[in-house]
Amino acid sequence: MESSINNQAVDNKIKLDFKDSKYATGRRKTSIAKVWLKKGSGKIHINGKLINDYFKKQNLQTAIFRPFAIVKRENEFDVRCSVKGGGLTGQAGAIVHGIARAVAELEPDLKQALKKAKLTTRDSRAVERKKYGHRKARRRFQFSKR
Repeated sequence: MESSINNQAVDNKIKLDFKDSKYATGRRKTSIAKVWLKKGSGKIHINGKLINDYFKKQNLQTAIFRPFAIVKRENEFDVRCSVKGGGLTGQAGAIVHGIARAVAELEPDLKQALKKAKLTTRDSRAVERKKYGHRKARRRFQFSKR
């Protein structure tokens, strides 16, 4: 009985063929996304889940579709990516960076539009480190004159 349940779980696993795809890496804060892109019908799988299951917030889903909206190629590419590190916002930013780089590699004539929207450049902003003598990165301890 248990073996038939295990076989069903294996059969339900997503099978994606990405042999003729382009690969790109995207980074944001401490998140790293490995992105595979190929011509398809617009399906996006993140860590084996559909985009709606992985990112519940609508603004993060919209951000991921932004590179396709800029080049006016919605529902023309299938995306498979694995992302790790950071939080959801950083992961979404890393995926956007990776998708933009993969689209630019797959179709070089679209690179200029993505570059103009600043999607191919890595966003270098990250959390500033805490300094000694301070409570946080810039916040100091309370000063009392008397």
